[in-house]
Amino acid sequence: MISASYHNLGLLFLRLSLGATMLLSHGVPKVSKYPGTSFPDPLGFGSEVSWALAVFSELICSIFLILGLWTRLTLLPLLVTMLVAVFVVHGADPFSRKELGLLYLFGYISLFLSGPGKYSVDNKMRGY
Repeated sequence: MISASYHNLGLLFLRLSLGATMLLSHGVPKVSKYPGTSFPDPLGFGSEVSWALAVFSELICSIFLILGLWTRLTLLPLLVTMLVAVFVVHGADPFSRKELGLLYLFGYISLFLSGPGKYSVDNKMRGY
């Protein structure tokens, strides 16, 4: 049987790895490339609004995820972003183009169901 310490370390590792990789490979590059590049508008909100929503999710929410701050609420925009990426933006693409988005999506769902764990700001705010 796995100890609570290993369980909480696993959740910390999952939060840190998902948050940091999304932040560094998607969030920061989006900010640094804009303006000057066209951004897709998969839901019809307009290119700038779509960009702002993606930046909020991939940059701000990733930072909150790393911290374990308002974790389940923070995961909602990330989940929506990955659902749009996988099923709308890459909907007609082969599986290999959807694979990374699905891996993020599965990790986010796992964290949403399990919560942030002991090593999080959420846990400290509860007074544990």
